[in-house]
Amino acid sequence: MKMVVAVIKPFKLEAVREALAGIGVAGMTACEAKGFGRQKGQTEIYRGAEYAVNMLPKVRLEIVASDEMAPKIVETVREAANTGTIGDGKIFVLDVGGATRIRTGETGELAL
Repeated sequence: MKMVVAVIKPFKLEAVREALAGIGVAGMTACEAKGFGRQKGQTEIYRGAEYAVNMLPKVRLEIVASDEMAPKIVETVREAANTGTIGDGKIFVLDVGGATRIRTGETGELAL
């Protein structure tokens, strides 16, 4: 099993969710996050005063899937979250040692 972790722009969340549902992803976790990458934040103007925003709002998605499904999920997220501008985000793929469904006790891929 693999865990796909994607950090994307908040306004792309719904497009990514719909795209993942379209390929059969049954569930995911989404959390609000703040961070920065190469863009190092941005400068904004509030009431005429300029100030730096070092930590930009992002959304972190976590999807656990079979080894076979993970590459399709990565490509789907990449296409749906892409704006072509700096700060679009990152996707990470991690190995998952196991999973257990709390309600039924099912383990492994049956728990997904």
